[in-house]
Amino acid sequence: MESLNNILKKSLNKEFLSAIISNPREKGGIVKIKIRPVEHKDNILYQCEEHRNNQVFHHNLNEEEAAGYIENAMQEFKQMQMETRKFRYQVLVSKKGKMTIQRRLQTGRFKEIDLSHNRKKHYILEEGKAVPFLQDLGVMTKEGEIVRTKFDKFRQINRFLEFIEDVLPELPKDREVTILDFGCGKSYLTFAIYYYLHELKGYDIRIIGLDLKTDVIYACNQLAKKYGYRKLKFMEGNIADYTGSDEVDMVVTLHACDTATDFALAKAVGWKAKVILSVPCCQHEVNRQIANETLAPLFSYGLIKERMAALVTDAMRAEYLKREGYDTQILEFIDMEHTPKNILIRAIYTGNKGKNTEAIRTCEEMLHIDPMLGRLLDQQNEEGEKGV
Repeated sequence: MESLNNILKKSLNKEFLSAIISNPREKGGIVKIKIRPVEHKDNILYQCEEHRNNQVFHHNLNEEEAAGYIENAMQEFKQMQMETRKFRYQVLVSKKGKMTIQRRLQTGRFKEIDLSHNRKKHYILEEGKAVPFLQDLGVMTKEGEIVRTKFDKFRQINRFLEFIEDVLPELPKDREVTILDFGCGKSYLTFAIYYYLHELKGYDIRIIGLDLKTDVIYACNQLAKKYGYRKLKFMEGNIADYTGSDEVDMVVTLHACDTATDFALAKAVGWKAKVILSVPCCQHEVNRQIANETLAPLFSYGLIKERMAALVTDAMRAEYLKREGYDTQILEFIDMEHTPKNILIRAIYTGNKGKNTEAIRTCEEMLHIDPMLGRLLDQQNEEGEKGV
C-alpha cells in the first residue's frame, strides 16, 4: 500500500481538489478540517479550515507545510476523504493506529474549483436571475430574489442539480432521454431537472412525474403547460403498479415513503436505467425486523434503533444495486442542519455485477432482516430466468 506521505507529495499540486478530515479520536477539540487550494499572489496555497466549538479558523499553508499538517492531523483523526482530478482517496485509521488507504478513479465530470479566498457560493440556478417555475412555486420573487423562508429549498434544488451535472456524461445526447420521477410531490426538483437539462443544456428529454395526489398532479400539469414544457407530464398512480415505460435512462425517487423507494429502485433495475438518484424517506420495514442478541442493548433505545435501521436499510439498498451491476455511492444530499433526510443513493449502471451476494446474505442473517428490495429483485431475476 502506498504511504500517505507519497500520496500527498503527488497530490498537493494543480491536481488537488479538496480534502475533508473528520471523526476525531478525542472530543473537545477540532471536529472537522476542510482543505482546499487557494490562489495567493500567483501561488497556490492550501487553506485549512478548522471547525471547533461552533467556530471556524483558517490558515494557509504551502505544499510542504500542508503535507505535514495533514499527516499530523491523521494522528488525531480516524478518517479523511481526499479528491484530486484523477483519483478519490479514502484514508481510515484504526484504533490501534493502522492506516488503510483506498483509491478509486474519478468517474463522471468534476466541477472546476474557485481558487479565490472569499468565494461567493455559485448556484446552477443563479440568484437574481428569474426562473418561472421557482416563482410559481414560491421560492423566488418576480425580481429573481430568493424568498428568505425558502432559501433552504433553493439550496436543496441546486444541490440536486449538482448531482445531475455530475452524471451528464452518462446521458445520451443524440436521442430522447427518458426520466421517471417516482413520488414527485410538488415537483420542485422535477421542474428543476427539466429546466436544467432541456432549457440550459439542450437535451431532448421526456420526464414523467408520478404521485398519488390528484390535486398535486393537476397543478403540476397546469404549470408544465404554462411554461411550454411539452415533454414534462405528471400522472397519478402507484409506483409498484406503474407499467407505462419500457426503456428508461434515469430514475429519480425523492422521499418516497418506506418501501415505495424499494419498488422504484426495483423498477429502475428492471429497466437497466443508466442512472438512479434516490433520496429515501421514513424507513419502517427494517426497523420492525432488525434484531441481534449482541446489539440488543443498543436496540433498546428506540431513537437509536430507528436511526440504525434507516442506515442499514440504505446501505443494503446500495449493496443490492451493486449486486445488480451498478457502481453505487451513498452521498450527503444536503447539510444535516437543513434536513435529517440527507442521504442520496447514486447508482450508475455498468453491467459489472458485484460479487457480494454472500456478504449480503451474511448481513441479513446477522440482523434478522429481509429487505423489500432484495425480495423484489430476487423475484425479477427468477422471472427473467423463466422468461416470464
